[in-house]
Amino acid sequence: MKKFLVIIAAGAFAVATFAASAASGKALTAQAKVSKPHARALALKAYPGKIVKEELEKESGGSGLRYSFVIRHGKVSHEVGIDAETGKLLENSVEGAASD
Repeated sequence: MKKFLVIIAAGAFAVATFAASAASGKALTAQAKVSKPHARALALKAYPGKIVKEELEKESGGSGLRYSFVIRHGKVSHEVGIDAETGKLLENSVEGAASD
């Protein structure tokens, strides 16, 4: 019974965390002046390949709000950062080479 309660509590925490993350994601999206499709196009222009991960996040540099994309071309993955307010390229480096 104790193990069952722990599993239920962990599940409830995960659902609450996901809901909070979704709410903060919507708030960030509302702040962005550059649309996600436009940011994707800018990122792929900077490093052509396949986008395998993307997120909108608050991070230092530029306006403080940026789209981060991991783009794979062959065996190489790059992290490409696009400023969500200006569309400026903030980062284009081999994934893991630059600290976030």
